[in-house]
Amino acid sequence: MASTETKATTDDLAHLEAGLDALDAVETHRTPVREVLVKKVLPPFLAVALVLALWQVLVSLKIADETKLPPLSAVGDSLSDMWLKGTLLEVIWTSVSRGLLGFLLALAIGTPLGLLVARVKFVRAAIGPILQGLQSLPSVAWVPPAVLWFGLNDAMMFTVILLGAVPSIANGLVSGIDQVPPLFLRAGRTLGATGLRGARHIVMPAALPGYIAGLKQGWAFSWRSLMAAEIIASSPDLGLGLGQLLENGRNNIDLPGVFLAIILILVVGIAIDLLIFSPLERHVLRSRGLLARS
Repeated sequence: MASTETKATTDDLAHLEAGLDALDAVETHRTPVREVLVKKVLPPFLAVALVLALWQVLVSLKIADETKLPPLSAVGDSLSDMWLKGTLLEVIWTSVSRGLLGFLLALAIGTPLGLLVARVKFVRAAIGPILQGLQSLPSVAWVPPAVLWFGLNDAMMFTVILLGAVPSIANGLVSGIDQVPPLFLRAGRTLGATGLRGARHIVMPAALPGYIAGLKQGWAFSWRSLMAAEIIASSPDLGLGLGQLLENGRNNIDLPGVFLAIILILVVGIAIDLLIFSPLERHVLRSRGLLARS
């Protein structure tokens, strides 16, 4: 009788363990390309098509004056003209290269700063409120002093980007570290992972989801800061970027050119997020079991 009860208990435990393993298991099959296109690619295209159709209806029915909303054909002509002149990719690359380089500089500064603020109480009490205030300050406010400090050059552009993006990246890391379970930190200290070793092997990996969210926001601030700097501080010495393109359209009363610049700024910002940060975020969340695989 005792043997039967022991066997039953063993079987129950085996079934329970198998059930827990099944819950923890992550499916590894690749999502079919067709399913990816239908679920992730098609909806944004449909949304864009709907906006463009509404745009064309407003213009065709003369609900919106062409001096306020240009026809799609006029915007397309501006795009075609830049392509034929060979300036389109050059203008985009001027802004993208600045934005990415500025973001990398902000990453190199914001990461150790955020780690320091999160782990040292005195530094947090002294700098934490300042970082929060800087994050809420519009980036455009830094353009005038940056011009006075450095003049119209790339140093001015990168200064504006850093002042806009560093607080966001640092605050994202601080938020991620604050959400690390204390048990992880105690276990790390027990195993000798303290100081820089603990930050590398315990704190940063555990705070990675919040840190990635801060990086996404940091890129958004970098891009917005750069566009503000390019629009306000236009100069031939800086080269022609998307912000300068927008400002040139305003100065020349070229409404199709203005809308083309706005569309390009929007497309580039979304593309960088979709191609770099969103896949990175999904990978991190999925590897931790926080995101179900499709």
